[in-house]
Amino acid sequence: MLLPVFLGRKPARAVAASAPAPDKLYLRSVVEAFLVSCGAVALAELGDKTQLLALVLAARFRAPGAVILGILTATLANHFLAGAVGTLLAAYLNPGVMRWVLAASFIATALWMLVPDKDTGLAEKPARFGAYGTTAITFFLVEMGDKTQIATAALAAKYQALIPVVAGTVLGMMIADVPVVLLGEAVAKKIPLTLVHRVAAAAFIVLGVLMILGVRT
Repeated sequence: MLLPVFLGRKPARAVAASAPAPDKLYLRSVVEAFLVSCGAVALAELGDKTQLLALVLAARFRAPGAVILGILTATLANHFLAGAVGTLLAAYLNPGVMRWVLAASFIATALWMLVPDKDTGLAEKPARFGAYGTTAITFFLVEMGDKTQIATAALAAKYQALIPVVAGTVLGMMIADVPVVLLGEAVAKKIPLTLVHRVAAAAFIVLGVLMILGVRT
């Protein structure tokens, strides 16, 4: 019964002959969920503490392949968990209540975007599980409760499409983190973090306002 929620809501059959075909509407909603999730999280991840963690781990282990695979593993697990919570909440909460919860979540994430993150220091602890294991465990723990995890849950609740949203947020995380792992601090220093954070905050505010107005994107 929850499969449509995980894949994305499929519209009912169109009544009017001139209306778009249901399959096209369904595909468009899935693609939108994927693209919005990817873009929003990629922006949110720039300068985030998990990106700083990726930089530290890459410098510490000098094993980019293992570090990238660890980040991917941790992000998949973490965001799937967050997305599942979001989709289940959306399925069982009253739509009116859910609209205000989502609006508040998006606006809170926008404000959070304007607060600089700091290195957590977890990467400095002794490595007991090698480059891959240490990265996967540390990244998963640091991502818990992070703005990108909260954004994933909110986006999954908004679109009620677990797989497209999680695929998008995971890709967004990798887009932001992989260049830092491969190219190091030289790339990180060239990112205009203040501007990026303001753009990301504006994007989340727009999503929050749209939710308040009841506009379906």
